[in-house]
Amino acid sequence: MSIPLRHLAIIAGESSGDTHAVALMRSLRELQPGIRFSGKGGPKMEAEAKASGGSLDNWIAEAAVLGLWDVLRHYGYFKKKFSVLLDELTANPPEAVILVDYPGFNLRLAKAIRKRRIPTKIIYYISPQVWAWNRRRIPEMARALDLMICIFPFEQKIYASSGLPTIFAGHPMAGELQAVPTTERDPLLLGLFPGSREREVRKIFPVLAHAARLVAKSRPEIRCAAAAATQAHAELMRDMASEAGVEMEISTGASRDLMRRAGAGIVCSGTATLEAACLGLPYALIYKVATLTYEVGIRVIRVPYLGIVNILAGQPVVREFIQHAATPGALADEALRLLNSTEARDKLSQELSAVVSTLGGRGEYSAAERAAHAVIECLDKQAALPQ
Repeated sequence: MSIPLRHLAIIAGESSGDTHAVALMRSLRELQPGIRFSGKGGPKMEAEAKASGGSLDNWIAEAAVLGLWDVLRHYGYFKKKFSVLLDELTANPPEAVILVDYPGFNLRLAKAIRKRRIPTKIIYYISPQVWAWNRRRIPEMARALDLMICIFPFEQKIYASSGLPTIFAGHPMAGELQAVPTTERDPLLLGLFPGSREREVRKIFPVLAHAARLVAKSRPEIRCAAAAATQAHAELMRDMASEAGVEMEISTGASRDLMRRAGAGIVCSGTATLEAACLGLPYALIYKVATLTYEVGIRVIRVPYLGIVNILAGQPVVREFIQHAATPGALADEALRLLNSTEARDKLSQELSAVVSTLGGRGEYSAAERAAHAVIECLDKQAALPQ
């Protein structure tokens, strides 16, 4: 018996979402080649949707805004995109709408779909971190969504307790990076990872550069290397390193290679900290933002740690240097603690490995493949009824 053609809409708003979403789209088409995609996302998703016989709005360049001010500046743009998309879903309801992270837009969209009583299932992949900043939204999500597909194991219990059907698919990065061949680490190499956004670089890299100068002063044989997200960032970082009076290699597009080779590292809070953990790099976490942003953040964050490794472990595996504690002296001391002690490095690497093992990175299926199976199972259940 042939499987009828299926139309799925999928929505992502950032580059990371584009990467995760296209992996899911490919896995879905491997399971059922007749699936046709529409929606919004990035260039990878656009190409995959075209290959499926559908079309997708590539809006990543405009949609990937950062911070409240950027959102307000682009309010008219988002309002128009939201309205047009909702009308399209109303006129041509897909069998399901798959929302990929991007909570500011996607959670509003889920509620609007239900309010209009559009007959489609709503599936969320890559859960927004509402468990960290606003758990009161979880009951609302349970009323709006048909399925939550989580990438962190502790999320499943949080959402399932609300009555929302939930599965843990595993973290895409864990499977990808655990397959990367290992290499011998250089105990005389300190890796610096200031983040991928210019604001992060401007706020964090001067601190890292001064910490590197203190490390080199204590042990001149130690070399420092930094990873830049773009050539523009690299030039900016070279100027900052020169101002700090420290020599270091600054490269672009090689952050994972540096994570594999360095004896220890200092990593900006964010996705890079999980990359470092998956690659076994002993590291310290740094987080430093504008004072107002920090003051607002500490009033809404509801988790005891900032780094995802520590959240997963339920204890401080990686030392966190946040805001006022992120001083060159403190960071240099931690870098030297790791670089001076094989035992300290090995202990931290083993603890990181234990945490990463909880992310479901190994097994017969990848995270995207497990997510795709969950989507198909959800679709094959009784059709969604508008709420």
